[in-house]
Amino acid sequence: MTDNPMRTQLPQVAHARNPGMALDLDWVAAVQANTSAIERRAASLPGRRSVKKEFQAAWLLKAISLIDLTTLSGDDTVGRVQRLCAKARQPVRAEMLEALGMPGLTTGAVCVYHEMVETAVRALEGTNIPVAAVSTGFPAGLSPFHLRIAEIGESVKAGAREIDIVISRRHALTGNWQALYGEMAEMRAACGEAHVKAILATGELGSLRNVARASLVCMMAGADFIKTSTGKESVNATLPVSLVMIRAIREYEARTGFKVGYKPAGGIAKAKDALVYLSLMKDELGHPWLQPDLFRFGASSLLGDIERQLEHHLTGRYSAGYRHAMG
Repeated sequence: MTDNPMRTQLPQVAHARNPGMALDLDWVAAVQANTSAIERRAASLPGRRSVKKEFQAAWLLKAISLIDLTTLSGDDTVGRVQRLCAKARQPVRAEMLEALGMPGLTTGAVCVYHEMVETAVRALEGTNIPVAAVSTGFPAGLSPFHLRIAEIGESVKAGAREIDIVISRRHALTGNWQALYGEMAEMRAACGEAHVKAILATGELGSLRNVARASLVCMMAGADFIKTSTGKESVNATLPVSLVMIRAIREYEARTGFKVGYKPAGGIAKAKDALVYLSLMKDELGHPWLQPDLFRFGASSLLGDIERQLEHHLTGRYSAGYRHAMG
């Protein structure tokens, strides 16, 4: 991970949307996860790649373009969402972006509850920044199924271009893969042209093998992205879980020819953590997964730390965190 992703990356090539496939239970049953090997590999990741100076700055700028800037609080207000959208449009001070050679840089998306979709859409008019809505009874996914489907439709109608749905964890915990597939396929259909990110809530699935199997089933049912967490669980994105999910993505592409995106969410708050995830994606999946159509960070505080690191790169000084607020 020594190259500059802003200078050396090949032009982004549009890929066909994952249409899904028939549920292959033999393939699902064959999926295993060697937990000790996965954990050893994950533990080695933070020390395997190191980038400094202008290369680190370039990778951090890339990370900004991959953030789903998120607010999912019970006390969200119109004003807070408007400020968040302003930050998405201008994630780093204009003079810093000019100095770094990246004027016009934005985040990958803004992620909000359904109630705030219209506010976010209006605040992002004139940009290409999509609004993502968390849906289907987020975060537990335990509301009646017909209401979860209706919620997707309402968010799409309000202007959401991406829908982050939550799966029914009980299907994975009991091995009812047919039920998970059926729900996921119906949710994908309800999204229409809006892309769907399937949140697995990996901290509640019990084992890495369940994570691997749930990842595969959701992709078979047509998920455009698979996502680790709601951010509300006690355990959210981790490197072992990420390794399992992105290797499922790699196997799915090898067998079907279709690319599926990945979104780690929850607990990624430091610039150094973002660099580890980017190096993991580059090593395991390659350059196509360093674009916002195939990789996102679900984060709220990550951007502030990245901005501090970029300021240090330009000035040699670290500024106080309050100088990099969300709005």
